[in-house]
Amino acid sequence: MPKPNLKLPDPATLENPLIKNARENSASAFYQRLTKWIAEFDQELDEAHEVGVRLVSFGQTVSFHLEDIGYWNPSLISFKGTSVEGEPVELIQHVNQISILLMKLPRKDPESPKKPFGFQMPEGAEKHEEE
Repeated sequence: MPKPNLKLPDPATLENPLIKNARENSASAFYQRLTKWIAEFDQELDEAHEVGVRLVSFGQTVSFHLEDIGYWNPSLISFKGTSVEGEPVELIQHVNQISILLMKLPRKDPESPKKPFGFQMPEGAEKHEEE
């Protein structure tokens, strides 16, 4: 009986699944996904509105104008903005806890031209990554 002709992959070309999983679930990977989704949400808004965020994880509802996102690998994401009362806010969360509701809020300064979404990264750039 002839031997089956099995071709096994070269172990040197295989990626360690633990490393791959860690990379795909890092804060920077979440950051890239979030900024894409938020930019798409922003593109659907009219000139009178901008991206807002509503958080409900503190036993109360907190809404704010989203102005920036940052991350610190391997697992922290930060959301910066201004509350509807005009106070600066920053939420720092573990990637496993992220749960935000994107919403449209009236622009804070409707007299000035609407800015493109505020924290889009240039190709290949990293934003707010700290070592």
